[in-house]
Amino acid sequence: MKKVVLFLTTLCFGISYAQEIPEVDITTRNSWFKAGLTTGVSLGDSKDLASFNVGVDVRGQYLFDPHFGIGIASGYNHFFGKDGIEDFGVIPLAGFARYYFQNEGVFVGADFGYGFLTNVDDTGGLYFNPQIGYHNKKWNIYGYYQNTFTDGIAIRSLGVGVTYNIMFK
Repeated sequence: MKKVVLFLTTLCFGISYAQEIPEVDITTRNSWFKAGLTTGVSLGDSKDLASFNVGVDVRGQYLFDPHFGIGIASGYNHFFGKDGIEDFGVIPLAGFARYYFQNEGVFVGADFGYGFLTNVDDTGGLYFNPQIGYHNKKWNIYGYYQNTFTDGIAIRSLGVGVTYNIMFK
């Protein structure tokens, strides 16, 4: 009973002090669509299965301020099998965050979500993709270390990517 009273008291205080969420205004200055290409080499367990990968990267981003952005990321990464192993792929569905140190220059960020596998028995697993790169108003060029952790194997790739920013209107 004490836990119920404590929960209800906490809930009442939380509601009484809650603030209204500000309205988000999507403009060309704070939001855009990113589309581009990636290429990398397989590492870890996956280097025995595939020699390299190429892919497409698509993102929608919203900037809270000039330095911090969040969004959703997806795309497709095609791994070219070697030694008689069939090609396979990873389709990520992830959220991402990026920190931009200046309006133009270096950024750091990471994707976190689920990676769906194609052309293999396993369905997928945890997807994590840290990045560091250079950006300006129109382009992002970055290095990445992509990881998809499944029950049977960790699919890893080290590579570079480039995306073009398409401003929302």
